[in-house]
Amino acid sequence: MPLRQFATLTRPKLGISACLLGEPVRYNGGHKESRLCSRTLSEHFDFVPVCPEMAIGLGTPREPIRLVGSPERPRAVGSVDSSLDVTEALQAYGARMAHELNDLSGFILMQKSPSCGMERVKVYSENGMPSQPEGVGLFARAFCEQRPELPVEEAGRLNDPILRENFVTRVFAYAQWQELLQQGLTYKAILGFHSRYKYQLMAHHPEQFKELGRLLGNIGSHDPNELGRKYFKGVMVALKRCATRGNHCNVLYHLFGYLRKSLSAADKQEMQHLIEQYHKGIVPLVVPLTLLKHHFRRHPDHYVAEQSYMQPHPEDLSLRNAI
Repeated sequence: MPLRQFATLTRPKLGISACLLGEPVRYNGGHKESRLCSRTLSEHFDFVPVCPEMAIGLGTPREPIRLVGSPERPRAVGSVDSSLDVTEALQAYGARMAHELNDLSGFILMQKSPSCGMERVKVYSENGMPSQPEGVGLFARAFCEQRPELPVEEAGRLNDPILRENFVTRVFAYAQWQELLQQGLTYKAILGFHSRYKYQLMAHHPEQFKELGRLLGNIGSHDPNELGRKYFKGVMVALKRCATRGNHCNVLYHLFGYLRKSLSAADKQEMQHLIEQYHKGIVPLVVPLTLLKHHFRRHPDHYVAEQSYMQPHPEDLSLRNAI
């Protein structure tokens, strides 16, 4: 039995800082093209480029802006002419885009930008010295406050294979939930989603998985839309935590359990050996998973075939080859 395919799923739509796609929108007329985004991820996602600074009327080339004041509530002002203050404009644009771009399944932001940075953005004191702690870009903060469950990541952090795999996993989970919302939430749909994501949630956050199970324990006493909002918020909290090697091994052994009556002693020994090699960091996750998939092709199991964990994102992205 084949694993769940992505052919039936609409290509997820991602917001992205326009400079990351090579658009010449930076203050100096340049860009910060990310080949990961423009060449690799663009094969699987539809991008919606956004440049907050251009959108609020700043041209290019332009005087650069920077964050000044307290890290908690900085203002965005010109780095040369401090009378140029675009704080409210950036915040308002972020809040507006959060509502207008309601079909996004994720957002990739330019790191360290005073408008788009998620973290580590320099905030200057009135005397011109950078302060500690560092701040958050004003567009990014306003946008994320309105869309707290949406998967959001910085382009620079996506160079880390663990963070990249985590982000893409969250994007596809979000996109699948969006499809359920479009069809109309039912108790059956919520329980079906939870069933498919059982092992994915266990790999990321076993405690949260149990909490979600308790939430669904008396599902009939809640309105499905109200329950769905609370449930999916918990799902995204769980998936935001990067899966550990130990949790992956726990899930691999659970899945291996479905094969114990079907495999020979030699096959079982080989499977266990590869899981332990992964646990020790000798081989990447894709190695024991590939063998599991091989065995499940020979000994199909409908429940396992439906599990998101077996293929949470398109295989040709090769995201599990380096974790």
